[in-house]
Amino acid sequence: MRQLPPASRTPLLDGIHDPSDLRRLSDGELLSLADEVRAETIGVVAETGGHLGSSLGVVELTLAIHAIFDTPHDRLIWDVGHQCYPHKLLTGRREAMRALRKKGGASGFTRRSESIHDPFGAAHSSTSISAGLGFAVARDLGAAVGDVVCVIGDGALSAGMAFEAINNAGALGRRLFVILNDNAMSISPPTGALAAHLERLAEPVRAGAETGPGGNATMTSLFEQMGFAYHGPVDGHDLPGLLRILRQLKEGADGPVLLHTITRKGAGYVHAEQAADRLHGVAPFDIDTGVQTKPRSTAPSYTKVFATALVAEAARDPSIVAITAAMAAGTGLDIFARSFPDRAFDVGIAEQHAVTFAAGLAASGLRPFCAIYSTFLQRAYDQIVHDVALQGLPVRFAIDRAGLVGADGPTHAGAFDIGYLANLPGFTVMAASDEAELVHMVATAAAHDRGPIAFRYPRGDGSGVALPARGTVLPIGRGRVVENGSTVALLSFGTRLGQCLAARQALAAQGISVTVADARFAKPLDKALIDDLISRHRLLVTIEEGATGGFGALVLHYLAARGMLDGRCAVRTMTLPDSFIAHAAPEQMYAEARLNAAHIERLVMGALSHAQRRRLSPRRRPLGPDPTPRTIAAE
Repeated sequence: MRQLPPASRTPLLDGIHDPSDLRRLSDGELLSLADEVRAETIGVVAETGGHLGSSLGVVELTLAIHAIFDTPHDRLIWDVGHQCYPHKLLTGRREAMRALRKKGGASGFTRRSESIHDPFGAAHSSTSISAGLGFAVARDLGAAVGDVVCVIGDGALSAGMAFEAINNAGALGRRLFVILNDNAMSISPPTGALAAHLERLAEPVRAGAETGPGGNATMTSLFEQMGFAYHGPVDGHDLPGLLRILRQLKEGADGPVLLHTITRKGAGYVHAEQAADRLHGVAPFDIDTGVQTKPRSTAPSYTKVFATALVAEAARDPSIVAITAAMAAGTGLDIFARSFPDRAFDVGIAEQHAVTFAAGLAASGLRPFCAIYSTFLQRAYDQIVHDVALQGLPVRFAIDRAGLVGADGPTHAGAFDIGYLANLPGFTVMAASDEAELVHMVATAAAHDRGPIAFRYPRGDGSGVALPARGTVLPIGRGRVVENGSTVALLSFGTRLGQCLAARQALAAQGISVTVADARFAKPLDKALIDDLISRHRLLVTIEEGATGGFGALVLHYLAARGMLDGRCAVRTMTLPDSFIAHAAPEQMYAEARLNAAHIERLVMGALSHAQRRRLSPRRRPLGPDPTPRTIAAE
């Protein structure tokens, strides 16, 4: 391992303002620049946190691509994008990287709005070849597009969409460069038959043998069978070798090409290479020791609470099994797998398969828990509809990362699952207001055999409430009143309950009596609770960590159908705004979304003032109750 220069000593990188500057450097200078880029990447992420290991693994590959191809005329598409930090340093964003993943700073992923060198935004995996083929076909139809280069990881190849794109690209035969960044490590270790095939192809390079463009002559690759010219495997850290083969491929390619590069996640930083996850995602850290600076937790994370509760349920019920899609650690199912290795299944980056696999397990009489982030579950919506809901199968969906998630930004926000699940017949949809409620919801899901059921919970630590020794099965479709009042009712769905309680205190100081209720269920709604709240308060406000068309909309539909929007109680809904909120700290994102206690207080005061003015209006006095529904979304 070469000695890296100090991050402050980067004479070559200081002269790189655009990728065209690379093409003025010799191959020897590019080698020195690689050391500077690696040191700078480590230095940036040490300050900001972010995706370190994946970016360190592609330093040489990034330099070679930019030295040979001419972006932005040539299109470079990074699959997922969490390996794009060296790319950003070389494309005029070095200063913005100092505020990486912070409000106003560079995104942790590629974004079209951020740079002309990001032709296609990403953050979900397995899209690059499909998008790249679109650019290649557009070029051949006359668009001002040069060569197209797609960089995709071995883990991302397990998704069906990647195979769909390879199938189509092989048939169309367009000139297209796909670079397989094979580090045998996704966020979780690789799994599946494809991973085994790639490992066999990669054996010579990992064993230290010299390979050239002809690759492993002892094996025929899957890609050759699908119409690609396969080259490799080659050492992805051999910069002179990468430059040489990319020059050859650029000059000679006349159809789809796949270059198989073997890389090491975390390459060049000893603490990353020795870490189990290769320091995939890190908090700010000390460069010399690799020790991360994390805020001290006062409560367990929601993810850990879910995993611990599921293990407890599974110990009592041998029919419980758990499925995740390449996110064993992220969803907590690594904890479950240690206790029940034969009942835990990581299917790789394959959310569609995960859902239908779970449906098959449910149809066989098992009790499957499918643990997938809200934003990733979107990728399997057709399977949720047709393979689960339509057949009424009791798949349990544990939906992590509900609401706004902070530094990962809008691509990872769990904004839409309330709406896209609650509109399906027979679905039960819950949201935990705190970690104790999450334990109860795990128990409720385990006992629920009358169709699909989902429960959502956020990223991060809980509120510190005491956890029950054992979860209690909740009555389906029943919420709870947490604090009683008489003038205003705040009906919360999810973890904004704490903000509702804070708003209650602030409003009490102004002489306004507030009831706070925890809905628990978006579907089925607790109609008796809603009837009670609207009958004895002047204002009902729903609050949720989801987009419009979710819980508040369901409440409004119910009230409208009953004619209950026409009477004495005004109604307001508070949701995430109709926009994507850029990456920032979670509290900053919720402030921008206007979903904190101060915003609840302000909305209540405005609504009460508006209602008072309407009651005092002489024009309205003889008309009786206002026939116009008084519903607005919080702005």
